[in-house]
Amino acid sequence: MKAKQQAIRARDRRRTGFTLMEILIVLAILAVIISLVLPNFLGAQQDANKKIAKTAVAAVEEAAKMYAAQHDGEFPLTIDALLTNQGNDPKWAGPYLEKGKVPLDPWGNSIQYQCPGTHQGNGGEPDIWSMGKDKQSNTADDIANWTTGK
Repeated sequence: MKAKQQAIRARDRRRTGFTLMEILIVLAILAVIISLVLPNFLGAQQDANKKIAKTAVAAVEEAAKMYAAQHDGEFPLTIDALLTNQGNDPKWAGPYLEKGKVPLDPWGNSIQYQCPGTHQGNGGEPDIWSMGKDKQSNTADDIANWTTGK
């Protein structure tokens, strides 16, 4: 009986840790799970950034429309006119942008503003856009108020 107990103890001492094969199998399973989940997460983050940029563009557009409503339909020529009274304008009732500053897109860029716009085609409305992830204007990733589906 004593020999049997000694054999069991010796076996237990040898099996106290994980084998290399067991560790490799666990790592392989984790790698498969991560490869399935990570692309979905990254896609969700990109979609969220686009929505945040669309919201910032829309906020500047609404501020410009409020300014125009108080100025007989004339949009401000610069984005600064939405923040400070340019030349003691008696009709100015701003700042028109929240927190008194130009919003940033998710990539840290200020929202861009050009008035009169070249894309609207309806007489004097401003072009408002985010330069997107590449931080360059007039590229495919721009998010603008003139694109379809905003």
